[in-house]
Amino acid sequence: MKITEIMTTDVDTCSSEATIQEVATRMRDLDVGSIPITNKNELVGIVTDRDIVTRGIAEQLSLDRPISEILSSETVTGTTDMSTEDAANLMSQHQIRRLPIVEGNKIVGIVSLGDIAVKDKTYDNAEIALDDVSEPAEPDRH
Repeated sequence: MKITEIMTTDVDTCSSEATIQEVATRMRDLDVGSIPITNKNELVGIVTDRDIVTRGIAEQLSLDRPISEILSSETVTGTTDMSTEDAANLMSQHQIRRLPIVEGNKIVGIVSLGDIAVKDKTYDNAEIALDDVSEPAEPDRH
């Protein structure tokens, strides 16, 4: 199955100049755990609720700081020509739950493990990816 058949195409994004507070509020309002960050319609990164906690709040950054200070800029992305199996393997390899889909550097969709699990019944893609993504990590106690 092609990724374009199951991806969400109406993707909400935030500008890289948006504040941490604005992005957190947008995530709450949309009831999502991540927001792709764009600059002039090009994907520059992604921010998760965990990023806001660990890179923002825990580091005592002011909530009026730009989101660009805490985003994950080395974003793993997929393309519109990939299959759901390819997407699940990529998500598994990088231990991520959401995969922005791009054409060039422009975001055209996003797919989650949940999308794959619910919408693609042909393979056990989501189970494979979820097993790897959900592998317990050792706490970093230093």
